[in-house]
Order: sequence, then structure tokens, then C-alpha cells
Amino acid sequence: MAKNNVDNGRAFEYAFIENLNLEISKSRTSSIINNSSYYTSKCSFESLDNNISDNLVKASKAAIPTILELEPMILKDDKEDLHLRIQSDEQGEIGDVRDIVVDKSSIGWEVGLSMKHNHFAVKHSRLSSKIDFAEKWFGKKCSDIYWKEVRPIFSNLEKLKEKNMKWSDLENKEDDVYVPLLKSFLKELSFQYEADSSIPGKLVEYLLGKYDFYKVVGVDSNERTEIQVFNIHGTLNKQASKSSKSIRIGVAKLPTRIINIGFKPSSKNTVELYLDNGWQFTFRIHNAATKVESSLKFDIQIVGAPTTIETINCRWR
Repeated sequence: MAKNNVDNGRAFEYAFIENLNLEISKSRTSSIINNSSYYTSKCSFESLDNNISDNLVKASKAAIPTILELEPMILKDDKEDLHLRIQSDEQGEIGDVRDIVVDKSSIGWEVGLSMKHNHFAVKHSRLSSKIDFAEKWFGKKCSDIYWKEVRPIFSNLEKLKEKNMKWSDLENKEDDVYVPLLKSFLKELSFQYEADSSIPGKLVEYLLGKYDFYKVVGVDSNERTEIQVFNIHGTLNKQASKSSKSIRIGVAKLPTRIINIGFKPSSKNTVELYLDNGWQFTFRIHNAATKVESSLKFDIQIVGAPTTIETINCRWR
């Protein structure tokens, strides 16, 4: 992901946590944990020009009332300490995609949010000669056949990198790099599924993280903030009191079967994965830099989800 996108994403975290805390403070006591991630996000926010920072504030304020309706425990006026924190990027490496966490640690309750600015990507995982994607994604080792097929491709990329070549210098990068890598990826994924029927569920848990969360996406062009509810383990939308919840959300089922996997029609850089229980993903492989690198990134998108993965659009004011 481009540096500007990363900085804007961090700035969005700061805008949201500050405005969320401000809104909560109208009803009860809360505090933001001033850790290193908070200060990094604050610096990112303060470095932006006014137009972008104003949009981030508008995007935050649009979503907060709905989040508070979805999570009545946040405003429950009890004696438990309520803390808000921004998590480090390293949490994503261990399966926690939540950028902001609100918690009452004394009773073991928490809720998390993943903040996105102008994009909906799930993951930006890499393939390389050293990354065992099967082990990282679902705890299995990639087969010898997979390594035999992909290592020569990455070895050639390493040679091109040493020559300081640019991706634009490669005449047939799709046929020489993208297509063979994706074919090996597809073959390996099918092989792993044949050996272990639990792969579909483990794959989705890797892509979405091991904790339930709300994905909050600020979309500047449409002046709206989209909230996607990922309640797979049933930990979201907990009742705060005997009063009924104003919004009720269901629990989504993980997939159990791969229905189909293959190249997107007329594409040489994107594959599609269709699973049962309504899950669909695309995996677009791409070079993440101008100069040739010995690894490639996936831009992974959800293109289909169970009906229980609700989406709520919040218009800016």
C-alpha cells in the first residue's frame, strides 16, 4: 500500500478515536491510552492538509452514532473503567486486524474496529521464495511441488532486482510472472483443501482475523462512511441492560467447502475463490513498487459475504 494511504489510514484512526471518546464523555467517563501507536496516528493526522483531515473528521462523526447503537455496552453507565486504544501494526501479523479497541478489561469485554480510508481491501499478503503462505494462512506447510514451481520465478526476479530494473521494463510480466505464480497458488490451495477439509474456515479466519470487528470505511467521493459487521464468533452487539437493543445483528457462518477457484475471466493477475455460506473473494497479484522486487503482493477483496455480514451506510453531515 502506498505511503500516503498508510498515513491517511493512521490519521483516520486518530480522528475516530478522538471523536468517539468525545462522544462517550457526554454520557460516562472514558480514557484514551496514550501509547506509541496513538502518537504515530496523531502525527499522521496533524501532517495532513485541512481538506483531508476535515474529511476524516466528517467520516468519523458520521459512523459514531451507529457504532454506539450497535454496541450499547460502550455507553452503559457502570463502574467499570472504559479504555480506548489504537493497536500496533504488529497485531495484524498475529491475526488481529482491529485498529481500535474499546474495552472494559475488568469484566473481559471489548469491541474492535478496523479503519479504512477510501479502500475496502481485506489483506495485502505477499508471496515470495521464503514466505510459506500455507503455514502463515492456515498452519500447513506448502508442498515441495509448490516450491519447485515458484522458486525459479522468484530467483529470476532477484536477478532483475540486482540489475536495478523496473517492472515497466518487463515486456511480458503477466505471462512470465503473474500467471505462473497464480497457477501454482491455485494448485497449492486445492492440494491443501483436498488434504484438510477445514481449510476454507481457516482461510477466512486468516483473512478477517481471529476477533470479531466492525470495518469502518470512509469514502470521500460519496461523502459516506460504510460500516461492515463481521460477527463470526458472536462477540459483537452484546446486550447492555434489560432494555432491548435498537439494532440487532446476526452471527455469520464460516465456510466449510470450496465451491470453485480459478482465474477471473479475461484476467491474468486476479483469481476468484467461491466458498459455501455466501463467501467470495478475489486475489489480485501486483507489484507494489516501481522497481522489480523478489516478492509480490496480493490485494485481497471480499466480493461476496453471508447476509449476516451487514453493511450500514452513514451519510456525512
